[in-house]
Formats: sequence, structure tokens, C-alpha cells
Amino acid sequence: METTTNSAPKKLSKKGKMFIIIIGILIISGLFAVFSPEVKTYLSKSVSSISVDKDLVNNTMTSAKIPFPSEKLTANPTPKVRFLGYMWNGATAWNASNGGPLTTKGSLMEGAGVNLELVRQDNFDKIRDGILLGLKEFNAGQNFPTTGYSGAWFMGDGGAYFVSTTQPMIDKIYGKGKYHVQVNCASGLSCGEDKVIGSAAMKLNPQLLKGAVMSAVIGDGDWVIAVNYCGQLGIPVNPDPTTYDPNACNFVQAEESDYIKAAQMLIKSQKTGWTVPLKLMQNGKRTNTVVNKKIDCTTTWFPGDKMVYDELPGYVDIISTKEYNNQMACVLVTITEWSQQNSTLYQNMLKAMCTAGNQIKLYDDWLKYGCACNAKTFKFQDANYWYKAFKGYVWTDVTGSTGDLPRNVGGTRAFNYADNEQYFGLNGPSRYELIYTKVASYLDDLNPMGYKENVERTIPYSEAVNFTSLQSIKSTLNTGSAYQANYSSNTGQVVAKANYHITFKTGSDVIEPDGLQVIKSIYGALSFSEDMKVSVIGHTDNIGNPQSNLDLSKRRAQSVLRALISLGASKNRFDTVDGMGDTSPISGNTNSNETERSANRRVEISLLK
Repeated sequence: METTTNSAPKKLSKKGKMFIIIIGILIISGLFAVFSPEVKTYLSKSVSSISVDKDLVNNTMTSAKIPFPSEKLTANPTPKVRFLGYMWNGATAWNASNGGPLTTKGSLMEGAGVNLELVRQDNFDKIRDGILLGLKEFNAGQNFPTTGYSGAWFMGDGGAYFVSTTQPMIDKIYGKGKYHVQVNCASGLSCGEDKVIGSAAMKLNPQLLKGAVMSAVIGDGDWVIAVNYCGQLGIPVNPDPTTYDPNACNFVQAEESDYIKAAQMLIKSQKTGWTVPLKLMQNGKRTNTVVNKKIDCTTTWFPGDKMVYDELPGYVDIISTKEYNNQMACVLVTITEWSQQNSTLYQNMLKAMCTAGNQIKLYDDWLKYGCACNAKTFKFQDANYWYKAFKGYVWTDVTGSTGDLPRNVGGTRAFNYADNEQYFGLNGPSRYELIYTKVASYLDDLNPMGYKENVERTIPYSEAVNFTSLQSIKSTLNTGSAYQANYSSNTGQVVAKANYHITFKTGSDVIEPDGLQVIKSIYGALSFSEDMKVSVIGHTDNIGNPQSNLDLSKRRAQSVLRALISLGASKNRFDTVDGMGDTSPISGNTNSNETERSANRRVEISLLK
């Protein structure tokens, strides 16, 4: 039950302010808010969306099966290298190459002359602290830190935020240009395990997200999935986690900035009626009226999804990285000067990891072995638990309350060298550059949590990555060939659609320069997913001859198609490219004035699966 009371404003707690931001996409935080409604106004935002790129990153290399190592620890006298990162199936290739948290006898890492320790750390801030502590030791002459860490793994879509906020700390301590934190490789990719979870009714009618309250680690990749989906549905996003806007999708911060806590908050709210007090938004302003709202949905990743399904019959996955499957690579970062000083060692580490990734892709028992190593490193559940989640499976709703809607759990892919080469664009267009650059533009444009007050600038992609070590191992590995996505099983089901105002020359299909900028922005956003086909439908206002308008709308849709292909989009992804002239105005729009006519001059892009 929802209740409404009037109370004086309360300040956010310090703990509430210290939450993770892995990427900054379309959020203006309440962290630096002034709580008086007369002083500060918070507006819900209508956001652009993320949808499709080109061919699926999934390569294989012919290779003989490698024997499994012993469970005994290595006797290799090489100094220990320490890495830390998330409990995530995306790190399976890392774990498999090492034999678990510590290098085992006969493992690929031991064979590469490496003694590696892998440490689970689910707190993003502590990952950064571990890197900074390792740099402190390295700067003091300790080539292999024993307290801090030489590298880390986390969600790649957080690269712009991580590098841009960490690099100034390094520069402040050691001086500009001495050390650089950079992304340099990836061990895997999320393909369904990160998702938005809500009721079956919400799945069938996504517009129910308007006015809903969602628990999330605000700013991390799972939250981005939700924000993006809202953009595709035309639902505004309330950027303030302390307020409630009935005309937008609202987010509350997960307790302890923990994605598992986000799932548990939904469970608690739905099972006990627990509510969150939020300030009511009216006419774009925060009021002093407090509304107590239940949590309606959540955005989380495995095993948070399974926890919800276990506890809440009738809840399903609404949208996930199964659709946005380019968004979340499990990337590796190091201090570049450390990896350069230990170039042979680090190159051997990457070679072992890529080799394990390829074994996992070729041999199912290698995947099972890697999942057993995950259980050891993460100290959570067993091999079968991680194996089922890696492959992805449907969780049966014994109550039947979800009807025919599946409840999908997990879904991951391991990376070999060819996947890294393709994903980072070492032999062609870079998927990661599109993702990084798009997120960087959100950081600059929206200034989440006072982001720009804490950084000198957003580090550009060219300075945030360094693939020297990765490229150096190419000659020692069979790179394989790129997988081409197969759309033959595409059902044509519309997942979401969005309208874009692209300007053309009057009465023409020639795109104006500012229209081309919109298309470039669309293409940048189209890099996050590449399994779904796309339809492009042109629309006009009702001025002029209907037949001429129909012809013009078709030609404009074709112009948009050509522009997207020229930027790198695959023509095989486009299912329908057509026009509807003036026959389908935006709902409630009568073309009675220039504002309405302008809104109807649009291109509608839909995602199909």
C-alpha cells in the first residue's frame, strides 16, 4: 500500500552517496542536490537509446584439446602477480587459465611462466583502491605488489568512468604523464546475464515502467540496460534517486551499492510490503511531499536474477544483454608502465587467457572446468551452478504465473584472441570504441554526480586503451575467422521502437548536416547489441499530396539506411526499410500546428528478434 505524508526534507546519508558508478549514462544525481524545491529543480529526461551494431563477436580457432592441470599449486618460483575483479562468468577464461584463484601445476599460466593470484572483489571503488595501492608499491620499486594489485577485471562499459576518474588521482600523486591506467584486453562478454526484471504484466506492457520504481546500482551497466530500454519505449527517466515522478521510470540506489542487494530489495518489497520514502515531483519540481513507494522491478545480474525467480513467482526478465550483447565485455585494466616493464610476463598472461577462452569455446568439458575454477575463485556455489549460468537456461515457474513467458537465467561468452581482435577493432572497426565514446559523451553532457567537478576532462578513447601487449601475441596464435550473425530464426517480434527527428532538405531525401549528426549518434548507440534485426520507417506531416508524402517518406528511410551502412552498419541487419507518409502521426498528434507537424517528420527505428 502507498501512503503520502508531509515532512521536512532529509539529507542523504554519507553511505547513500558513496555508490558505484560504472558508467555515466543519462543521470543527474541527487548527490549534490539542494533539497529545497524552490532552489533546485529535477527534471525527468527522455533519453536516446542503444540498439544494434554489426556482426556477432564469436570466433573459434581450430585447436587440439589441452589436458587439464593438477589441483596442486604451482612450484613456480616466479613472483606472484595479483589481479582482482567481479564475481562474474565473464572472467571464466581467466580462472580456467590459472586453475582457480592460485596458479596450479600444469595450468596454462604455469606453462607461460606466470604465478597469478585472482581475488574476488564486487565493490567497484575497492577495485580502484586496489589498483592505486598496487601502483604505490610499484612506484616504490616493488615490481610485484603484495598488498595492492597490478590489474583488474570489470565491466567494459565502465571504462570511460573508471579511467577518467582514476587517472586524475594518479596524476595528482605522481605527476602528469608518469603513469597511465588503460584498458588492454577482454576475457569474455555478457550475453543475457545482466538484465531488467519485472512482472509478467510489465513484460507484456512495457509502458508500465512509467511510474515504476526500480532498484539498481545506479550508474552501472545493468542500470544502463534499463535506461536504454526506457529510451526505446519513449519513457522519461527520473535522474534523481531521492524523488518520485509518476510520469517517468524511477530508480532507487541499491543498499551498499550491491547488485545482489538490488535484487533483494525487490524481493523484500514485494513479499513484505516494505517501501522507500521519496519526494514527489510535480511539474518538474521536487516538493516536500513524501510518497512511500514499493519497489516494482530491479536491474541486476546473475545470481541476482535467479534469487528473484526463486522468491517471486510471476517475475521475468524484461530486457537483457541477450539483446544488448555488445555492451558488457569483461575488460582487463593495468597500469601500462607496469605491463611494459613486465612485457614478456604480461603477454604470456594474455596468451594463456586467450588460449583458455578458445578451449572453452571448443570443448564443453573445458567450460565445465572453467566453471569449477570460478566456484573456487569466487568462493560461491559449485561448478554446475556456474556452468548452467554460463550457458544460460530457462528457470521453470512451477506456479504457471508467467504464462508462456520464459524466465531466462545467465548467458555468457568467453573470448579468445580473435574475439579480442574483432571487439577492439585491431583489424577493422572497433565495437568498444563506439561504446566507450558514447558513454563518454553522456558523462560530458550530463555531469552525473558532479562528475566534471572531479575530473579535468573525460579521457578520450585513444588515451584510455593500449593494445600493445595484446597485439604482440598475434603471431603466436591462430586468430581464427569472424562469426557472421545468422538472422534466419528471427521472428520479427518488435522488442522496442524509437522515433528520431532527422532533418532533410525541404521536399528532399538529402540529409542536412545536423541530421547526419543525429544519424552518427544513432550509429554510436547501435553498437551495444547486434543479434537483432532493425526496421527503418519514414514518416511525414500532412502538408502536400498524400502520395508524394508516401514516396518522400520511403526515400528518406532509404537515405537513413545508406547513411548507417556508410558508417559501418551491416546491410543484412535491416529487415524492413519503408515509409508511411502522413498516415501514422504520433499518438494524439493532429498536425494542427508547426510543433505537431515537426514531430511527425520523423524516422522510426524498431528492434526485432
